[in-house]
Amino acid sequence: MKGIILAGGTGSRLWPITQVVSKQLLPVYDKPMIYYPLTTLILSGVTDVLVITSPSQKQQFKDLLGDGAQWGIKISYASQSAPRGIAEAFIIGEDFIAGEPSTLILGDNLLYGPGMGRQLAKNFTSSGASICAYQVEDPSDYGVVVFGNDGRVIKLVEKSKTLISNWAIPGLYFYDSSVTDRARSLKPSSRGELEITDLNNSYLEEGALNVIQLPRATAWLDLGTPKNLLEASNFVQSLQDRQGLIIGSPEEASLIMQRITLDQLTIQADNAYYRSIQKLRDRPFQIK
Repeated sequence: MKGIILAGGTGSRLWPITQVVSKQLLPVYDKPMIYYPLTTLILSGVTDVLVITSPSQKQQFKDLLGDGAQWGIKISYASQSAPRGIAEAFIIGEDFIAGEPSTLILGDNLLYGPGMGRQLAKNFTSSGASICAYQVEDPSDYGVVVFGNDGRVIKLVEKSKTLISNWAIPGLYFYDSSVTDRARSLKPSSRGELEITDLNNSYLEEGALNVIQLPRATAWLDLGTPKNLLEASNFVQSLQDRQGLIIGSPEEASLIMQRITLDQLTIQADNAYYRSIQKLRDRPFQIK
């Protein structure tokens, strides 16, 4: 299965930090941010990943992630020369998708919860699209799903200035093979971008959009501001220290999905993260 990580953008909410480094390469506790969406994709059953980033930062991602062989997957790279909208990822990735179903995750999203990834694998489809919805107190920075009294989706709205729904749309989407043609047919919004909400609405209008309400036990963290980064790092540290597990580890995800074996784990340094990886070899019963 194929997955795209969109790791472009200017990261302006994190300036001056992101004036010299991609936001998705910043640390979230003990690992780079991009490890978290990559782990979600691996747990979803994805074996072929396209990382889309800016031309000036592509080499940095290659240096970090390589070709994915260390995790038993394939990783390739493409460039988005300017932030022209999330939906442009499917135009850039047209050859990569090659007419197959695919999933897209934003590089600054951390999703964690029971069965996360493996449950999401059920949403790969040869017909239609699936998106997630997550209940938040303040959805003004996100696209939202408006549900009717019968639970059916009425509409999707991008960054509504008034509170019309508390169901925000995290940056994780599943599409059939028609997604590239649909993306090409979109007109730029007033922001000059190809909006992912417009793409999703094209499926909704045809009755081909499935919305998954993520359960209360799920954590979705947007990593776009300094406060968000601190909160996410504290969240990861707290769970890892209390449970002795690893969150957002491609190594662990690849072991769970049987892409690699314990013998193939590579310990590259003597630090907190790789000591956690060592524990996987010492205590394989933890891998579930």
